[in-house]
Amino acid sequence: MKALYDVPAPAKLNLFLHVLGRRDDGYHLLQSVFVPIDWCDTLHFELRDDGALARHDLGEPLPADDLCLRAAHALQHASGTCWGVDISILKTLPSGAGLGGGSSDAATTLMALNRLWRLGWTRARLIELGARLGADVPFFLGTGPAWVEGIGERLTPVSLPSARYMVVKPPAHVLTKDIFSSPHLVRDTKPAIVTDFLADTGRFGKNDLQNAAQALCSEVGQASRLLEQRYGNSRMTGSGSAVFARIGADEAPDGSELTQLPAGWRSRGCRSLEQHPLRDWTPD
Repeated sequence: MKALYDVPAPAKLNLFLHVLGRRDDGYHLLQSVFVPIDWCDTLHFELRDDGALARHDLGEPLPADDLCLRAAHALQHASGTCWGVDISILKTLPSGAGLGGGSSDAATTLMALNRLWRLGWTRARLIELGARLGADVPFFLGTGPAWVEGIGERLTPVSLPSARYMVVKPPAHVLTKDIFSSPHLVRDTKPAIVTDFLADTGRFGKNDLQNAAQALCSEVGQASRLLEQRYGNSRMTGSGSAVFARIGADEAPDGSELTQLPAGWRSRGCRSLEQHPLRDWTPD
């Protein structure tokens, strides 16, 4: 095997996100359900025999030391392999959105290089390495939708049918650290159980970060109101600034965009995935 082409790195939505409290070390205790969606970055991997690691941007330029290149370095160092790789990435997921694009790129890189370099690492071993790169990376190394707890490190797979969503991303970014230090942040939501969520997946819970994000960035509230007026529901994903609405089967074709958005805004009709597209690439 010399190359892997057209390898997807899917985004995710937080169907809800509750903050239950804060640990003594300052990390917040969370509950959430993550689902992968069919809005993806696309990566290509070509084997090198000189041990060098290089990234080539096919679209939006990325920082020199982005998360997927850090993932490649981490796996190369941890495995002791002599192989290298050229990584080409077509970035279509917006940054600063709460969609997990950078973490997904890193996870796809770990799974692809595990395959390309013939390392044979298990999913658990990749997750242990991925957790050092970012809190969302372990989810993207999993099998699909997951109930998430702790500080984001405790994942329990959940079976969810595919559903359709419209995602809107205003151009503004919201810094996660500013949200978690905001006086508008709720930190005492009562713990829920999986069966509570499964009883009403479309309307369960809320995003406890959203009020703080809207206080910091009016465009988050504007996007939420736009979707609420059009589809009757809306919710921010992660720490924003993207907002999504669950939509009906006939309301927008997959991949369609909303018209008459403010300049610089992006939108996309998406479908949630019942499993990660690379689920079978890693041995359990």
